[in-house]
Amino acid sequence: MNTISLLLQTIIHDLFDVEQTVRLSRPDVQFGDYATNVAMQLAKPLGKNPREIAEQLAEKLRESGAFTDVTIAGPGFINLRVAAKNLAAQLQADWTASYGETTDGAGKTVVVEYPSQNMAKPYSIGHLRTGNQGWAVKRLMEATGWTVITDNHLGDYGAPFGTWVVGFLKFSSDEQLAEGGVYELGRVYIATKKALKDEKEQGSHELADQVQDWLLRLERGDEQAVDYSRRFNEISLKHIHDIMNRLKITTDHELGEAFFAPKGKDAVKKLLETGVATQNDDGSIIVSLEEYGFDVPLLVQKSNGAALYATTDLATILYREETWHPDKVIYAVGMEQQFYFTQLFAMAKKLGITTELVHLWFGMIDQINEDGTREKMSSRKGVVLMEELLDTAEQKAREVVAGRDVSEDDIKKIALGAIKFSDFTADRRTNILFDWDTIFALTGFSGPYIQYASVRVNKLLADTANVDSAYSDSYDYEAEKAVFAKLLEYPQVVTLAARDLEPHKVATYLYELAREMNRYYETTRVSDAEPLEKTARRDVLSKVSQVFTHGLGLLGIEIPSQM
Repeated sequence: MNTISLLLQTIIHDLFDVEQTVRLSRPDVQFGDYATNVAMQLAKPLGKNPREIAEQLAEKLRESGAFTDVTIAGPGFINLRVAAKNLAAQLQADWTASYGETTDGAGKTVVVEYPSQNMAKPYSIGHLRTGNQGWAVKRLMEATGWTVITDNHLGDYGAPFGTWVVGFLKFSSDEQLAEGGVYELGRVYIATKKALKDEKEQGSHELADQVQDWLLRLERGDEQAVDYSRRFNEISLKHIHDIMNRLKITTDHELGEAFFAPKGKDAVKKLLETGVATQNDDGSIIVSLEEYGFDVPLLVQKSNGAALYATTDLATILYREETWHPDKVIYAVGMEQQFYFTQLFAMAKKLGITTELVHLWFGMIDQINEDGTREKMSSRKGVVLMEELLDTAEQKAREVVAGRDVSEDDIKKIALGAIKFSDFTADRRTNILFDWDTIFALTGFSGPYIQYASVRVNKLLADTANVDSAYSDSYDYEAEKAVFAKLLEYPQVVTLAARDLEPHKVATYLYELAREMNRYYETTRVSDAEPLEKTARRDVLSKVSQVFTHGLGLLGIEIPSQM
């Protein structure tokens, strides 16, 4: 498509002496292989009829000899057909062991932050998207040449710690903690939050004061507070690592809020000294952002001196600047935090930080209730803990492959692939609907459907392992024409997905490739084809297999050996 676009741009320049970007689309196959409405785009600036412009362009395109057919439709759409052998030759010329990858980001560094769990609670479905989206964006940035640093910005400090301690002393015991581990900590956290809410409604603040007291004791290095923090964090962190291992996601660093809190206090002092921040009469410290359109200032330290998210996030930004010197920082955090991040990024600008800071936000995970209504997935209504979610997914995968010789390892790949792919079935900014039947469907837009298409290609390659794979000038490739056209799109799909931070574009592409392959199998033989055809077709299948593996890998999904 890039080659055709460049050819058209050259023709436009030669004919009309103007520079014009040309975009191509893939029309219905009955009209052609590629189409463009560039004639209509040129009509106004050139002061000409679009049909007339289209006819001039079509004449030059026919003269180029690059197309088997050039037609004009409607007021000025140009439809193009390309010889299958030309597409095959183009793909062969472009093909490499890292097909789809580019060096667009070479020499640049990006920090990607995910999944950034709150350590006060067990790993829940609420962190499914931050892990999935963060990992996919990390892989996309790597595929386009960026140096990528990943950081799990753990919520291991602040009010959650104080809530833990107060709740443990009020609602739990050493025996209960030893038996329940992270789930006991989660129970304690929820019970304490409810008690705090009830207390506030009654006009009291005894528990809330205790929460703040424990936080201040931790900040002062109080031995008992430090011991509680270490004890609780060890339990929670082991659980987080266990779940991340099951999700097949990792990070280079785990620099949580506890690491940044002291640095944040120092940074706030400097903001006061330089006049960037202002101290209120009650002792709280704020940063005015009126020049960036915010009427509400950003609170960077409480009146009692306690740190806030903004305190640690300020220190995090400064630390990354000084340590890693990134060109871009991407925060994979849900849509609920949009306003906060716009304030945080405005404060960074006020400090003179020019690094591009990006909030990679995404919608909620919804479910369908028994009455048919749709709402945010809730622990009251269904699976919410990641451990339970993954266990259920593996059981669903066993049901899908029941009666077939599928290993436990492959079942885990199918289960995880189904869960992860469901996150990429739409633009990340939309809410996604969690529905077990759709997620595990072997037909339609689902992970198992793509995995099955990949397994089928790999099985054909295994069945013909004694046959050479090679591109052939003697083969016409007419049967593979649509497959070649789809394969040629892949590098641009990866480039655009990385540029726009939209992994769902890769998922959509893989689904379209899987559909194209299913159509191909209906009309084309491989195993029992003639020798020339078999050699050429096996080469095509090896390229398809490579793209499936690479594309699914970008989404963090593995291909099973059997399904």
